[in-house]
Amino acid sequence: MRIAFVHDYLNQYGGAERVLEALHDIAPTAPVYTSIYAAEVMPSAYSTWDIRPSWMQYLPAWRTFFRHYFMLYPMAFGAFDLHDYDIVISSSSAYAKGVRVRPGAVHICYCHTPMRFVWQTDAYVARERIQGVTQRIMRFLLQFLRRWDVTNSTGVTHFIANSQVVAERINTFYGRKATVIPPPVDLAPVNTQPPGDYLLTGGRLVPYKRIDLAVQACSALNLPLVVFGDGRDKDALMRLAGPSIRFVGRVSDAQRQELFNGCRAFLFPGEEDFGITPLEAMAAGRPVVAYRAGGALDTVKEGQTGIFFDQQTPEALMTALHALVRHPWDAQIIRTHAEYFGRAQFDQRMRAFIGNVTGKVTP
Repeated sequence: MRIAFVHDYLNQYGGAERVLEALHDIAPTAPVYTSIYAAEVMPSAYSTWDIRPSWMQYLPAWRTFFRHYFMLYPMAFGAFDLHDYDIVISSSSAYAKGVRVRPGAVHICYCHTPMRFVWQTDAYVARERIQGVTQRIMRFLLQFLRRWDVTNSTGVTHFIANSQVVAERINTFYGRKATVIPPPVDLAPVNTQPPGDYLLTGGRLVPYKRIDLAVQACSALNLPLVVFGDGRDKDALMRLAGPSIRFVGRVSDAQRQELFNGCRAFLFPGEEDFGITPLEAMAAGRPVVAYRAGGALDTVKEGQTGIFFDQQTPEALMTALHALVRHPWDAQIIRTHAEYFGRAQFDQRMRAFIGNVTGKVTP
């Protein structure tokens, strides 16, 4: 079997790229087709991959204006010649699933979510603070992109969703069924240290993460909260924070793991398609306090690995924090649950899925 991978863009590193790495491990010599590739911001291991960017790599100032070129991506992915491949695996939250494969080839799309800015435009516009003429032009152009997205979804042979909520969106927007395979979590060694007295939250400090809820709730209760990460909301969050809140900025992987190991619990107040950080906390044996929506519904088992709250308000989160303190948590039960989402399990599920739909056994 000849396999190729397709990924939306390789100009920033996050959860989708971690999934791509795990997919790439299935066929390490297979090429990776993508729209743009900024090698300087990606892990050094990518330099050993066969990465094939599109003609968009030669557009002026694409590192700065790559979002402004949003109407060009469909043409870039449509121009790739993938006729030599028996299996094409796209990793997509936008355009990558729009590639064309030869008749008889299998196209598996691992869908992180259907395009947010196309299908959840109001939320995207508010999140990115797009206003005025720019917003009106974008909304007009998105009508054409929406039609392109639906039409090209028919070229996917099989959809995989990263969570149940994403599977429901695929069914709603494309009229297609999807198999749910959770993304992989790199499990740290078992944490043997007792929990500390601080709560933890963080990641990219942007509006939709709703870190403001954690800051406000912990400030009101005078609970120690450590916030890691950086982003455009950092200054506003610091203005909200009381004396019990500590911002530590960007941290290394080792420092991040130390924070998970030493925390009392991890706060996850936003809504995400999946969300890796709650499982990283669970892998350290720490419970999660999460907003009851999105991917957290697939990863948090209420009363065993965490607690939900139902409204995105500081008051609702404060109520959940009171319940957190009263509840007896078993670190081993929490860790065992996280292991279900480990990288080895992801690899096994993906290989089994590929084997089932192709009749071939992957090496």
